[in-house]
Amino acid sequence: MRKVSGVAAAFVALVGYAGAGSAQEKITLRVADSFPAVGHYFAEPGAKYFMQAVTAATNGQVEFQHYPAQQLGKAKDLLALTVSGVADIGSVMPSYAPDKLQLSAVGELPGIFKTSCQGTLAYWNLAKDGILSKAELQPNGVRVLIALVAAPYQALMAQKIQSVKDLEGKKMRTLGSAVDLAMRNLKAIPIRMAAPEIHESLSRGTLDGTLISYGAAISYSLGPLAKSVTTGRGFGSAVLTYAISEKRWKTLPANVQQVMLKVGEEATRRSCEKMDQDTTADLGKLEKQGVSVVSFPADEDKQLETVFASVHKAWADELDGRRRPGGDVLKAYEAAVKAVK
Repeated sequence: MRKVSGVAAAFVALVGYAGAGSAQEKITLRVADSFPAVGHYFAEPGAKYFMQAVTAATNGQVEFQHYPAQQLGKAKDLLALTVSGVADIGSVMPSYAPDKLQLSAVGELPGIFKTSCQGTLAYWNLAKDGILSKAELQPNGVRVLIALVAAPYQALMAQKIQSVKDLEGKKMRTLGSAVDLAMRNLKAIPIRMAAPEIHESLSRGTLDGTLISYGAAISYSLGPLAKSVTTGRGFGSAVLTYAISEKRWKTLPANVQQVMLKVGEEATRRSCEKMDQDTTADLGKLEKQGVSVVSFPADEDKQLETVFASVHKAWADELDGRRRPGGDVLKAYEAAVKAVK
């Protein structure tokens, strides 16, 4: 993390803003999330960087009060708490608000991208001013400030496994309907659960495994509870954002909005770049904790590809059937992923 003074200089140059906020009224924004207070793979390079950089670039005009670890509310409630004004900015995940953010779950579909930055920058393009913003985020009264689509999720298991077939009958933590369908097609039992609850559920045997990124497994101290983890083709992902309500956004001065937009994009890029850089190291940390790494053979990888393609179609068709533009969003996301350099 760069020092605040360096952040200030960088963003003064970036947005052409210097000193104008010093004589203006102070703005204090409450930021709420469900992530651990220290060391989370998104909160550190994303929200914490964002808060420091915005405060520096506005010469202290904007300050933040951070409430991590569900201090202001459960993960599933943070969209509602943000829209209602309990939090000014909240960590919002489509998987925790499936009745509101069905289209945004496109980033959770398995097998579309290979790196966090591919998935993240594609989602960001659709969420900041594209089809997701117009069709879903604006109607729900929120604006995404920072986004991260996690590196493709792998299966972290309390038992040792060797093949896809070993997932049959296993109770697997999942995030949303698309991954639920993939697990059912592989004859596993999907159980939706917020990330802070995984550790206890694995330790008690309520879960046999979880679909998760290596970084999240480290953040939530899951390595000591696991015997094996997969590598290669991922089983989906998670879309994580920090969002502000449109109502609160409209109360902010233009100079503050400008700084937040610039810093938010920078924080988004920093978050996915760090996650991609840390992927190999995080897997190494799990290995050092005694977790065996499993790579499926070519024929099983082909099986997964077929299952995932059917999941994509089923997800889009189900939304189209409810007069939501699932097919259009899927096509836009796939095209955006291909466009990421």
